[in-house]
Amino acid sequence: MLDKLRIVKQRFDEVSDLIIQPDIMTDQKRYIRINKEYKDLNAVMKIADEYKAVLLNIKEAKEIIADNSDAEMTEMAKMELDEGNTRLPQLEDKIKFMLIPKDPEDAKNVIIEIRAGTGGDEASIFAGDLYRMYTKYCSDRKWKVEVEDQSDGTSGGFKEIIFSVTGPDVYGDLKFESGVHRVQRVPQTETQGRVHTSAATVMVLPEAEEFDIELKTSDIRVDYFCSSGPGGQSVNTTYSAVRLTHVPTGLVAQCQDQKSQHKNKDKAMKVLRSRLYEQELEKKLAADSEKRNSLVSSGDRSAKIRTYNYPQGRVTEHRIGLTLYDLQNIINGDIHKIVEELKLAENTTKLKELGEEF
Repeated sequence: MLDKLRIVKQRFDEVSDLIIQPDIMTDQKRYIRINKEYKDLNAVMKIADEYKAVLLNIKEAKEIIADNSDAEMTEMAKMELDEGNTRLPQLEDKIKFMLIPKDPEDAKNVIIEIRAGTGGDEASIFAGDLYRMYTKYCSDRKWKVEVEDQSDGTSGGFKEIIFSVTGPDVYGDLKFESGVHRVQRVPQTETQGRVHTSAATVMVLPEAEEFDIELKTSDIRVDYFCSSGPGGQSVNTTYSAVRLTHVPTGLVAQCQDQKSQHKNKDKAMKVLRSRLYEQELEKKLAADSEKRNSLVSSGDRSAKIRTYNYPQGRVTEHRIGLTLYDLQNIINGDIHKIVEELKLAENTTKLKELGEEF
């Protein structure tokens, strides 16, 4: 472990020097990346200092016990030794988790797409519930949410809603939400009081920067059309809505949320770029045999990942076998425990793959 920490200390010193270089400070993207690495390494260094201090205490305690010239000092040293032997493996585990290689995508903002699945109007209402759940969670994390496009359900909620989330390490926390979310409850439209099962699909795409995906103008077909649904006086009167089709892949993105044609085009381009980037990311994950069993390797988009059971007040996260009887708080945005448990499961898997390195 000490050898590993020496290598980390060497990198920390390099980054500490880099972060104050004028050419780094003037390159915004590079500075943000270096600054994040500095913060991550600095956190490891603080734990490493505590780890070294505990090792030193253990060494000194053993020397006092071996000397055994002062009964009171020996007794204190035994207590110090017991405390150190208990604390040491805890610090080692913490350091191991901190040294797990970070997924470079984790720091990215995201585009989230929620679509109503089986269940008709009830599925649309549930899609609206999921959207509210995520917006409240994001608000709690001080992340910014912006709707990119939406199609309202006939009895409330959404047939589809696409929104972006901006903030630190957004993808790292929300990437686990991709998949089919299932709800079991008595629908508002049900007169017999029977419990129905409905579903909605969530897709979380890391937002692509312009340098991540190169889009050729010649590959994109642009169609303009009138907005439909809520939107005020401009609805169905101006061709402000924009649909972009990436001809080589057939991927489509559209936006009619803004009154400005230019703003709609920019938003649609952001969604299209992220969909293309996510497609490339999936190919990379599929090609990486070590990641095929990853929680976030979502090759099967039809995989049921979570059930929200209203009669029992239960939420079950199927991928890790976690069941919580706290449905009302969870659907109101308190998904912190689920996110943390999923991250822990992912990191535990990565730690096993690293094996002998530690």
